[in-house]
Amino acid sequence: MRTRPVLVLVAVVLIMIGAGVYVLLRPTGAQVRAVGPGPEETGRAYLASWQDGDLSEMGRMVVSPPADFAQRHLDFAQDLDIESVRLVPGTLVRGDGLHAELPFRGVRKVRNLGDWPFESTLRMVLREGRWRVVWLPETLHPALAGGGRIAFKEIPAPETEPVTGSGAPLPQDSGAEGYRGLFGAGAEETTGYALEATGADGSKRELAVFRPPHVKKLRTSLSRPVQAAAARALDGVGHPAAIVAVRPGTGEVLAVADRLGEGNGGQSAFRGLYPPGPAFKVVTATALLSEGLTPATRVGCPRTYTPPKGRIFRNAADHPASEAVTLTTAFALSCDTAFVEQAAAHLPSNGRGLVRAAELFGFNAEVPGLGESCGRITPPGDVDELASDAIGQGSVVASPLCMALVAAAVQDGSWHGPVLVPSRSSRVRQVSRRASLPEATVTALRSMMRAAVADTTGTSDGAVSADGTRGLPPGTAGKAGTARAADGREHAWFVGYRGDLAFAVLVESGGEAAVPVAARFLRAL
Repeated sequence: MRTRPVLVLVAVVLIMIGAGVYVLLRPTGAQVRAVGPGPEETGRAYLASWQDGDLSEMGRMVVSPPADFAQRHLDFAQDLDIESVRLVPGTLVRGDGLHAELPFRGVRKVRNLGDWPFESTLRMVLREGRWRVVWLPETLHPALAGGGRIAFKEIPAPETEPVTGSGAPLPQDSGAEGYRGLFGAGAEETTGYALEATGADGSKRELAVFRPPHVKKLRTSLSRPVQAAAARALDGVGHPAAIVAVRPGTGEVLAVADRLGEGNGGQSAFRGLYPPGPAFKVVTATALLSEGLTPATRVGCPRTYTPPKGRIFRNAADHPASEAVTLTTAFALSCDTAFVEQAAAHLPSNGRGLVRAAELFGFNAEVPGLGESCGRITPPGDVDELASDAIGQGSVVASPLCMALVAAAVQDGSWHGPVLVPSRSSRVRQVSRRASLPEATVTALRSMMRAAVADTTGTSDGAVSADGTRGLPPGTAGKAGTARAADGREHAWFVGYRGDLAFAVLVESGGEAAVPVAARFLRAL
């Protein structure tokens, strides 16, 4: 009779051992085997049904779809006027065996407007042995996450879109973005549309912009390679800066890369007025040459000079030349005292000679298409004002555009007003104003500007850049230096020409940085 209890005990032990083995060997969440298609096949099938507009099939592949699943898709397409959608799956990302993600790219076609590209992700889960899509609003578009909304908004759009002279679009991040309206001045306006996302926090961002279908391309004077070279030359410059390049024989603006800030409506390279400092010596030399001086005329370059009944002027470099130098050398050295002394000795004290020379280069005249002058000079009231103006300070102010045209006039022999839209364009026509310079003066200025670049004495005019490695390419002529602004900052200038290209570089608070920027620009062409 004792055998029966023993058998019962053995049976209980065997049952307990079996249960333990089952617990150890039963499938875990990561070991659940899926029945049917895997996550990638499921995701691709869902995207195919979505693209075909089969909402019923899509709903069958979603785990716990919301009651209004189909209606949400229909409302989204109707509200945003979506005609169709194209979807391209990416590479599946597997999770812990129960979860996976399939990124995808899509393009929605908006009726009468165009394509709207987007990216999103299908999130999937293994539920009851089958892979299912976990649907969230952001599956439709990431901007819908957290209660976000997408809606159309009207935007003013120009009837004409400025492009380069070749018909190519402006380079990205070109520095000319603020000039689109100026190049397209006079164009009628119409309405465009943007798809705008509003986040749960109220923040807004544009997802797509649709320009009016009747937008016409307006060919401007800008050259895509020259514009790109100017923009890239400013990359990495740690101060506000700008480059303007023009074609000397026509005045056509080939590039405007403006990173001077938001002042002047974002058009500071055209409308901003800065003391040109030593770069203005091109104009002062023109006035002196007209009074009989030549590039070989011997002039003094003392440490300081005081004009009769005037104040003391000092050389910016604060060192005298060892002896008298030629006017060309004084120009190359940026010897302020030499130009102050010669201006006081040879130019009328009322400043007529200097003002007249400046006006040969477009100062004090309204620029067609700009509606204002690109440079100004006021007749001086005494010798001190004349001396200050002669070295590009005092009442003298100019924009980078104005100084590029000064260099262009030396290269061509005639000053041409700026042209933004060449006459071959039918929509907006511009004709350049022209003023010839005396032939002997032009020849002298060219030799002086070549000498200024050839000088390697360590001045800012030197052909060697600030890092001592890459200098200005052969054939460059120009004038560099720094000018003190009213707020005390020193702005760096370099104006010059090479071949059929004239330019001006301005770097605010840049010391001697204008020369290496010009070198990068010219070597990129």
